[in-house]
Amino acid sequence: MLSTPFRQFFTFTTQQRFAILLLLFVVVTGQCLYFFLDFTPTEINSKEKLQWLAMQHEVDSLKKESKNNVPKIYPFNPNFITDFKGYKLGMSVAEIDRLLAYRKKDLYVNSAAEFQDVTQISDGLLAKISPYFKFPDWVKNKKAFHKNNYFTASADKKKSIVVKDINQATQQDLMDIYGIGPALSERILKEKEKFGGFVSMQQMEFIWGLSPEVIDQLGAHFKILSVPEIRKIAINSASIKELSKIPYLNYYSAKEIVTYRSMNGTIKTEDLIKIKDFPVEKIKIIALYLEF
Repeated sequence: MLSTPFRQFFTFTTQQRFAILLLLFVVVTGQCLYFFLDFTPTEINSKEKLQWLAMQHEVDSLKKESKNNVPKIYPFNPNFITDFKGYKLGMSVAEIDRLLAYRKKDLYVNSAAEFQDVTQISDGLLAKISPYFKFPDWVKNKKAFHKNNYFTASADKKKSIVVKDINQATQQDLMDIYGIGPALSERILKEKEKFGGFVSMQQMEFIWGLSPEVIDQLGAHFKILSVPEIRKIAINSASIKELSKIPYLNYYSAKEIVTYRSMNGTIKTEDLIKIKDFPVEKIKIIALYLEF
C-alpha cells in the first residue's frame, strides 16, 4: 500500500477518470487513423499545367532538332582565314599562325595539299574542310594564264608599291586603294581616331564593309610604322570599368573577365579563350592592351 503522503497523487475523482479515458481514446484513435488512412494529397492538374504537359512532346522534339543542327559552312578562300574563322573550323592557334606567317610573305596556297603543307593540319580536319575551299578561277585554269608573264607582272607591280604608315594615311591615300571610296575611307579614319591609332593591320578585318581583297590590298600598301602609345591595363587587378575601356571589350565581356578571375585566380594569355563570351577573333589585338 502507498503511504499517506503519496496517496493523494493516485486518487482521482470521477471527472478526472473520465478525462483520462477520453484522452486515451483520442490518442489511440489518432494512431489508428495515422497507420490505416492515406493522407497523400491528391494532385490537381490545373488547366495551365495540362497545357504545358500537352506541349512537352513538341518541346522535346525541338530540343532534339537543335542538338542535331550543324552550322552550315559556305565556300571560302582559305588564303583569307582569320583567327576567328580558323577557330570555328577547328584549327589550332599554331596552325592559324603558320598560315598567317605564310601570307605575310605575300604568298598564296593554291590547293588543299598546299594548305596542309603550310598549316600542318591533320588529314581528318583537311578532309572535313577542304570540300569548302574556293580558289580563284586562274588556279583552276592555269593553262589560260602564262605563268612567267603572270609572276613577272606581279613582281613588277610589287616593286612599284610604296608602303605608307596607316596611322599617317590621309583620306586620299586610302581612296587610292582600289575598292575604297569616300565612305569606307572615312570609316577607317574614324576607327583610327577611336582607338588613338591602329596597333595591328589585322584591325582592318573588323571594319565593316571591307572585303578580303581590299584588306589584302591595304596590307600590301600600308604597315604600322608609328606605333601609338598604349596604356596597358593589368588584367589581374583592373576593375570592370577599367577593362571595359579596352578596344573591342564592353561592360559584359569585362564582367566575365572579372568573374573568371575571381573563380580561377591569376589569368594568363592562354586563359583568354576560356572566358565566356570573350571576342576570340580579336584576342591578339586585345592582348596588346593587357598586362599579365
